[in-house]
Amino acid sequence: MEEWEGLIDSLKELKSTPDEEEAIKWLEEYNEELRQRNVRNAEANWAQATNITDENAAKVVEVTLEVTKWSLKKMEEAKKFDTSGFSDDVKRQFEMITTSGSLSDEDKQRQLAEIGTELEKIYSTGTVCQADGTCLKLDPDLEGIIAKSRDYDRLTWAWLSWRDAVGPPMKDKYTQWVALLNEGAQENGFADRGVLWRSAYEMPDGKLEEMVDAVWEQVKPLYTQLHAYVRRKLSEKYGADKVSTTGHIPAQLFGNMWAQQWNNIYDIVVPFPDQPEIDVSDTMVEQGYDALRMFKTAEEFFKSIGLRPMPQVFWDKSMLVRPAGREVVCHASAEDFYHDSDVRIKMCTKVNQEDLYVIHHEMGHIEYFLTYEDQKTLYRGGANPGFHEAVGDTIALSVNTPGHLKKIGLLQNVGHNQDFEINELLKMALAKVAFLPFGLMIDKWRWRVFSGDITPDNYNTGWWNLRMKYQGIKPPVERTDKDFDPGAKYHIPSGTPYIRYFFSFIAQFQFHQALCKEAGHDGPLHKCDIYESKAAGTKLKNMLSMGESRPWPEAMKAITGQEKLDPSAILKYFEPLEKWLREQNKDEKLGWD
Repeated sequence: MEEWEGLIDSLKELKSTPDEEEAIKWLEEYNEELRQRNVRNAEANWAQATNITDENAAKVVEVTLEVTKWSLKKMEEAKKFDTSGFSDDVKRQFEMITTSGSLSDEDKQRQLAEIGTELEKIYSTGTVCQADGTCLKLDPDLEGIIAKSRDYDRLTWAWLSWRDAVGPPMKDKYTQWVALLNEGAQENGFADRGVLWRSAYEMPDGKLEEMVDAVWEQVKPLYTQLHAYVRRKLSEKYGADKVSTTGHIPAQLFGNMWAQQWNNIYDIVVPFPDQPEIDVSDTMVEQGYDALRMFKTAEEFFKSIGLRPMPQVFWDKSMLVRPAGREVVCHASAEDFYHDSDVRIKMCTKVNQEDLYVIHHEMGHIEYFLTYEDQKTLYRGGANPGFHEAVGDTIALSVNTPGHLKKIGLLQNVGHNQDFEINELLKMALAKVAFLPFGLMIDKWRWRVFSGDITPDNYNTGWWNLRMKYQGIKPPVERTDKDFDPGAKYHIPSGTPYIRYFFSFIAQFQFHQALCKEAGHDGPLHKCDIYESKAAGTKLKNMLSMGESRPWPEAMKAITGQEKLDPSAILKYFEPLEKWLREQNKDEKLGWD
């Protein structure tokens, strides 16, 4: 501890060094050391994620503390430079280095790292045991029940059991964690951790929430139409005593553990059941697809538009299926190891169309990593966190078109009548439009937790107030503040900011529209496939290569020609569906207040 205090004191004695050449040399050394530390950090986290053990967890804590200590030291050094006369690029790097939420107290740093690891462990190892003694994991067991069962009570059991298994053990730890995260932010001049998180978007505080709220107001009418239609179909399926046609919908009925995407209940809500359905999962199995072939199929798409093939290290070191005999984090993710194009994906792949889509999403992250790998280490990131999420999904909008699935041999006949198209658009809306209020409310909840507007004694009430307000859903059984339902969603215990996904789900349609125009697509936006368009690939690559070197509006302009997040493209994509929904809902009471 004395050594630590001595370090802080010695740093404060450093003299101001305004010379830009000296600053540039310092930055070069900083970027190289940061890269090396990122390598060690990535390796430690990968080891724990692909083999959950106490030993690997301890290593993650140790490496996290090393990085924190080093970052604090470097931050104090960086503050000694007077950057006022420096070039924009040098200033930008110094701003990034001095923006931190790190705690200066070493014991508290360790406590924060240990709590974070423990929260993830509770989530990743959570199990639920049935009356007959068989125990179920979230993935694939409980998620499978929620996706496939049409038994109201069975769905309620699976929904409730998962929340009761992982929520309560997390609550006190989460409360401590929030306090420590806030303390670190406040030490560094931020009012709370939420303000720090929002600063990643380089907008004056308050402006990010203002922007996403304005976008939500524009897409809310489309969501409200979808909600009313789905509510009526669920009421017909389960009975008006269980699903009222005028209020909130019980949360366990959407085919997804968090009601964030509703595509698994397509069979209940399909507008025209006589039309052929495009789910190529069975075809994939019949054609002998396995995880490797699915990844090779995704790679082929990126290569076809002129992006890079996966390096050999990707195939050597990725975890493409759940390994036997050890606990792993199955949540799909892409990782950058910051040297020699070492990039990897971890995923417990299942042979179905949904996972083919997820693979394209994750490989989008990988292409982003590879395209900006020559940037300075500080700039090896997305233009903002939402950009990284949007890239793979933009590609997947092409992949999911009937035309593309036919091109790659997974589909024989492509329907062209209006009924078929409404079916396909509704299926896409269940994934894309249904998600929007969920993508918005997660961080609205956390921002209010960090600011103290939602306190530990009303965590759960605050959570459900937002879910009811934005999504129009309700818990299937009464919940109290002894419960901690936020903890049942991975990004809460993992501490991953979530507004990026809302941003992404809007931006990906902007990107798609811009790339389709570049590819010379003529026709409805929902039919566009940019496969094999080198022109579209070049446009995308130009944006990807910028990394985090410029503020996100400039990256947005590089690909779309405009500097703002604009929902007009997603509304255009779903325009035929919205028109059809309005007709279906003309006698419905819209909304849920």
